[in-house]
Amino acid sequence: MGGVRGHHSAAPPLVLWSAATATDQDATGPRRRPDTQNFKAREASMAQRTSTRDPQDMPTSFGFATVAQGEKQALVDDVFHKVASRYDLMNDLMSGGMHRLWKDAMVSTLAPPRSAVRPWIVLDVAGGTGDIATRIVERSGGTAKAVVLDINGSMLAVGRDRAAKAGHADAIRFTQGNAETLPFPDRSFDAYTIAFGIRNVPDIPRALREAHRVLKRGGRFLCLEFSEVDVPMLDRVYDAFSFNAIPAIGQAVTGDGEPYRYLVESIRKFPNQARFAEMIREAGFERVTWRNYSGGIAALHSGWKL
Repeated sequence: MGGVRGHHSAAPPLVLWSAATATDQDATGPRRRPDTQNFKAREASMAQRTSTRDPQDMPTSFGFATVAQGEKQALVDDVFHKVASRYDLMNDLMSGGMHRLWKDAMVSTLAPPRSAVRPWIVLDVAGGTGDIATRIVERSGGTAKAVVLDINGSMLAVGRDRAAKAGHADAIRFTQGNAETLPFPDRSFDAYTIAFGIRNVPDIPRALREAHRVLKRGGRFLCLEFSEVDVPMLDRVYDAFSFNAIPAIGQAVTGDGEPYRYLVESIRKFPNQARFAEMIREAGFERVTWRNYSGGIAALHSGWKL
């Protein structure tokens, strides 16, 4: 899925919708604490499970291969140049079409406002094709504005074209940049979303700290990502489908199975739900929770800047 793809120097700060005077204001945050008893029990159980998904391996892991420090982003960038025009097809192959439902659920959890006294702006990172940003703008009835940041120019080109055709050119802005060095001032956004992109970031802790920095106080972080299946037997079925079927289908449909092989392998290298939740807390977020979709094939992580 989408990700931060290739080295790119930080661009000059982007001017947002008359929000420069509002960047120090608090966003609307939660007003009550969730019932965490069941969640904490589940988290403790998962944290005890054996996992080889060590976050320290991420900067030098390209799927199951180990690459030199600094090489991963260029390799990932090449993968997404190849699949940009077939991005929706790629997502359908990776998730059996379920990614559309998971993304809808993510936007429902975000609940963008349908009215606001000041600009309400979301930053969607690794969102080049604009599918999450479009969902947010449409769910808000046009109240929300979105900035889509991606490091891959091919993905951004697809997104700009789609936004223009959908009539959202004024509501969605696209900028090329790196999730590890966001080109925005502190406290610029009301929400930060990233869908199927964080596992492609070499330095995930740095990207999470950047997410915290650019959010306003009370702002929400949401990350949708493939994760660790926690349903007996489903994990074996999913592994068999992923490693045997997805690259073969990708080869048959697009003529190149290697990008799909990398994407399947990258999922297995990504930290499981409990470890990733810990990383989000370490970046400064509070009230961190997650929700599994389809038995843990994907998970939605949530955190607040309070």
